[in-house]
Amino acid sequence: MAAVYKTLSSATKEEKPTEGRRNKQRVLILSSRGVTYRHRHLLQDLASLMPHSRKEAKLDTKTKLYQLNELAELYNCNNVLFFEARKGKDLYAWVSKPPNGPTVKFHLQNIHTMEELNFIGNCLKGSRPILSFDAAFEKQAHLRVIKELFTQIFGVPKTARRVKPFVDHVMGFTIADGKIWVRVYQISESEPGKKKTGEDAEAEPAPKKKSKGKTELDVELVEIGPRFVMTPIVIQESSFGGPIIYENKEFVSPNQIRSDLRKAKASKYNRRTEAALENKLKRGDLGLNTHGGRKKEKDPLSDSVLFA
Repeated sequence: MAAVYKTLSSATKEEKPTEGRRNKQRVLILSSRGVTYRHRHLLQDLASLMPHSRKEAKLDTKTKLYQLNELAELYNCNNVLFFEARKGKDLYAWVSKPPNGPTVKFHLQNIHTMEELNFIGNCLKGSRPILSFDAAFEKQAHLRVIKELFTQIFGVPKTARRVKPFVDHVMGFTIADGKIWVRVYQISESEPGKKKTGEDAEAEPAPKKKSKGKTELDVELVEIGPRFVMTPIVIQESSFGGPIIYENKEFVSPNQIRSDLRKAKASKYNRRTEAALENKLKRGDLGLNTHGGRKKEKDPLSDSVLFA
């Protein structure tokens, strides 16, 4: 953990930053009414991983999202991460850069919080992450916009108020099947051959020593959580408004999926009912409605007898 921080700090010292330029990023995190316990825990996990964020109470409206611009200005935030819950099932995430935009709307799926996963990894609260992006983010224009937004929202600046001087976890963004898969890993350091005993330890060569008597450490990634999948839907030019500059044509609303499933079930029932009715009519026309070799007598209380 300390070695990673020293490496990154030395790399930034070699680069001469522009005088007077300071990375000031502050994120406003909030949700709408109707979120489930899993959505609420996801919001808490992300807030704990982002020391430069401010958590706010729930927003009452789902239509007047432009009010978030005023709320961000009130709390001196230049980024907004808003979770919108629909029908107690679906979760949408709005990522915006007020006051001028852009704004990206995502659909969140496969949500697993830290409490559910129970991974052995852990990281220091308030530490800074390393953001790892898939190479596919550079191939399309809308993905480059999303990458820049994620860099400014999830990238913790050095000058944040509650930040700790450590870099001990990695936040990975991978693109597969048109979706963005988000994973968080802890950077775990261990001395090479420390856990090996017996013949394996004897066969293992001695660890290499760096200058000034320091030994090299084995670095591995241990998943922490949370994990979720984001599907981009639309990108708007301004903050929570303006013309749509990108639209995902392959996205299918979860409401439409549930509607198609209900229609498929209803069509199966209708086909079975029609087939049974046709079979009954055919047997009646052929005189096959017999019982034990005799014609079945009509029920005197049946509708056909009473209302003939």
